Amino acid sequence: MFEGIEFLNKELFWLLLVLPLAILWYVFKHKKQTAELKISSLKGFKITNSWLPKLKHILFVLRLVALALLITALARPRTVDVSTKTKTTRGIDIVMAIDVSASMLAKDLSPNRLEALKKVAAEFIKGRPNDRIGLVEYAGESYTKTPITSDKAIVIRSLKSIKYNNIIEGGTAIGMGLATAVNRLKDSKATSKVIILLTDGVNNSGFIDPKIASELAVEYDIKTYTIGLGTNGMALSPVRVLPNGTFQYGRIQVEIDEELLKEIANVTGGKYFRATNNRKLEEIYDEINKLEKTEIEEFKFYNYEEKYRSLVLFAGLLLLIEILLRFTVFRSFN
Repeated sequence: MFEGIEFLNKELFWLLLVLPLAILWYVFKHKKQTAELKISSLKGFKITNSWLPKLKHILFVLRLVALALLITALARPRTVDVSTKTKTTRGIDIVMAIDVSASMLAKDLSPNRLEALKKVAAEFIKGRPNDRIGLVEYAGESYTKTPITSDKAIVIRSLKSIKYNNIIEGGTAIGMGLATAVNRLKDSKATSKVIILLTDGVNNSGFIDPKIASELAVEYDIKTYTIGLGTNGMALSPVRVLPNGTFQYGRIQVEIDEELLKEIANVTGGKYFRATNNRKLEEIYDEINKLEKTEIEEFKFYNYEEKYRSLVLFAGLLLLIEILLRFTVFRSFN
């Protein structure tokens, strides 16, 4: 009945304690006012059964209900309609540079490094509703998969479509992947610009030195978080392509140029992370999500609708009915 209704003066409900006291007073008064007449026989008297004396108590009930309604009205019931408007005061543009070389098919993460990354990155993207995000792929060369956009459906769809292919030149061109990401962000008007660069190897391809690319990031005030992906030690990785086009796997040593990734992160004001398993990869993206917070200004608008008027009117109607009955139908019982 009172769902969605708040009471401004809740303390006035203590007045409802008057009601049981009024009931006790009425019962006591009724007993004192009832006269008794004892006679030996009713012979000679005409007995009539009238229901009016029994219904006289309805007058007190009407008054009691009216009092309860008035107390409830004094408590100021009202409904509140809250509307919220949010405004992004500090937006962030993010480019995720993803290594798609053959080594990303290694199975030290489940089901492999690339699929594990795509799953975690998708959740990261969903958690950034107020930011623009773009995707860059790189192996021996690099290209833009998705320009920075606020349409998360497009970004997630593009992310899911990322897979290893032999069209891109083989190798790991970290410098080119970083430079392409910088190129996507250099003209951005966002207050904060961020690159998340992920690789599972060493820079062994491309014509752009990673240090030159990191200097470009500094020039355009772009912060870079670097992630080294792969377990410590040996990992089950692709070693050669079979005649049917599938990979033959073998256990090989995991090599990640951590010193280079640390230097890129340090120079650009970012941070380096090492993901050795699925859980650690999730934790890394959670930490980046916390480090790069978008400032949101929230405005709340309250619309109050008073509900006490109908209670007062109903209480007045009950009192009017009680008065009319008292001086008409129950007049002879006063």
